[in-house]
Amino acid sequence: MIIWLASYPKSGNTWLRSLLAAYFFSKNGKFNFELLKNIGQFPSPDHFRNYSESFLDPTDTAKYWIKEQEKINSDNKVRFIKTHNALCNINGNSFTNNKNTLGVIYIIRDPRNVITSLRNHYEISLEAAFEFMTEKKKAIYEKEGQNYLGFNPLFSWKLHLKSWADNILYPTLIIRYEDLEMATFNTFKKVIKFISTISKSKEKFISEKALSSIRSCEFDKLKKLESEEGFREAMISKTDNKKINFFHLGKKNNYKNLLDADFINKLNLEFQNEIKKYGY
Repeated sequence: MIIWLASYPKSGNTWLRSLLAAYFFSKNGKFNFELLKNIGQFPSPDHFRNYSESFLDPTDTAKYWIKEQEKINSDNKVRFIKTHNALCNINGNSFTNNKNTLGVIYIIRDPRNVITSLRNHYEISLEAAFEFMTEKKKAIYEKEGQNYLGFNPLFSWKLHLKSWADNILYPTLIIRYEDLEMATFNTFKKVIKFISTISKSKEKFISEKALSSIRSCEFDKLKKLESEEGFREAMISKTDNKKINFFHLGKKNNYKNLLDADFINKLNLEFQNEIKKYGY
């Protein structure tokens, strides 16, 4: 069954996946990008290319969400899957169900830092990034010919967070990106223990391997690895057709240094309830 690694885009999902990949899929906790192949993404275009019908509306693939998850789970193994989907229902089609989902790890990040990361990732203005985060029907997808594939309904940042954080259908662990950044070992240990609990694993937590995983997934090392090998999840620039650095600022991505006071106040007002609730 699936343990979802769920997050709004640019909230730390790739870092958590890297840590988990190094811990669970290497012998010594040494990370490399190939290990990420052990943690797939859903939904993605690959899940829908073999259907004979045309997907002429972005929402058309939603009717196959459950069927494709059943294929993923056909071997009855516990696996991690990344998703940016909101936990939602589209045209009567639920994103997942209790036959396919074992649990959820949801990564939340201060929305005032998410917006600056979105700006870089999509090469858009701050105002466009603000619209991205507040549009209640926001979705991302890929189009191949006439077919819409990999439809991901995000909704707004607030609705995305609420859909996963408030769900009572599946065991859910919410972790803050900032805690993963400032107290990496203890937060990562909490994640591993949650996974062990819901999967009923008898394997003990290995501190040495966790520390090795953390060291090999430090931001500067991931950034260096990207510069040497490239990173397949990086976006292509609209201006020069080159890849935009996925690992961009790390701890330097601090909205206090990147945004003016008026824009910060605008964000504080828009996200005031969530900022207070999650200790930002």
